[in-house]
Amino acid sequence: MSELTNASDRRGKLLWQLLNTASALALIGTMAAIPDAKAAQDEDQPIVWVELGGSLQRLNTSEENYTPPFILQTPRPSPETVDPLSVGHLPKSSFGEEGKITFQPENSSWIFSAAAQFGRSGAHQHLHQQSHSTGPLAPIPTPSASPMYQHVFQFIDAGKTSSESHTIVDFQAGSDVGLGMFGAGSSSVFNAGVRFAQFNANSATSFGSDPDAKIILGYFVEFPGLTIPFIKSANYHINTASASASRSFHGIGPTLSWNASTPVVGHSRDGEIALDWGANAAILFGRQRADVHHQSTARYHHGKYYNAPVTPTYPDPGTDRHRSRTVIVPNVGGFAGFTFRLQDFKVSAGYRADFFFGAMDGGVDTAKKENVGFYGPFASVSVGLGG
Repeated sequence: MSELTNASDRRGKLLWQLLNTASALALIGTMAAIPDAKAAQDEDQPIVWVELGGSLQRLNTSEENYTPPFILQTPRPSPETVDPLSVGHLPKSSFGEEGKITFQPENSSWIFSAAAQFGRSGAHQHLHQQSHSTGPLAPIPTPSASPMYQHVFQFIDAGKTSSESHTIVDFQAGSDVGLGMFGAGSSSVFNAGVRFAQFNANSATSFGSDPDAKIILGYFVEFPGLTIPFIKSANYHINTASASASRSFHGIGPTLSWNASTPVVGHSRDGEIALDWGANAAILFGRQRADVHHQSTARYHHGKYYNAPVTPTYPDPGTDRHRSRTVIVPNVGGFAGFTFRLQDFKVSAGYRADFFFGAMDGGVDTAKKENVGFYGPFASVSVGLGG
């Protein structure tokens, strides 16, 4: 009986030794495999990424319309079918350019980046409306005299030329804290840094109108067969107005962002498609400026005869406004898209939005806060270097 017990003990000890040996070999193999896996991962992650891209941006910008006094008065031109103040908007779209450099030292989870976005756009709007000729009211039998009197119109004319430009620069440092939380090969990077933003907008507006042009002709007979027309009465306005504005914002402040990515299909060595998304927020401290000038004049001719006196009126002889103040501008944004990666080459596309609240002074005679926003599709190409 004791011999069987001793044999069983020996077999138990042998099995335990085999298990210990196998565990030790597995642990050694695992430890040996970690550097290989790390090396493979390092091979997949270049030290530097250089990214260039562009975007079609819808602009969320506005300013208060300048309204000349005579636009609000009556009479208004009878052909008016479109509000002349409808020409008052700034550019609605822009093509943006962007670039980014990302640096991640070897054997480090820290990521450093510098990025810049640039955009510029312009717009020109013109509106002209007029009535049919208001004179003469009776036929003129003398062809040589008719061109002097046949082209009398009620009209209104409005035009605006505007431009905008913007620059946004980011310097950030962050770390991948995701630890593969979205799956193998995924990343979740939190960044902190500094954002600089500069916005500029310029506009020039002009108006002209004659809302009540009217000429009434009389006739006298010089001799039989020759009738001479003459201006019996003439009424008309000559209204003109113009306005120009230059506006800007410059600000800098702390920014936070979160960028995440997770592979959807494939592997970076052979071709991989990943889903990307992220969000950003910043507080910018800066200066807001607005320089506005506007003026209008009106001349009214009313009299029995064509050469009756013209009465000048100046509802707005000329006004200059210069405003400058310190402001705090909140900024939030986000993006979502896809990236195709083949080894050290990436192509990305998606949709992005960025909004700056109260960034511009869009007022005419008094300050008026206006938001600035950029949103639309983007695309970029990245190349990895080193590693």
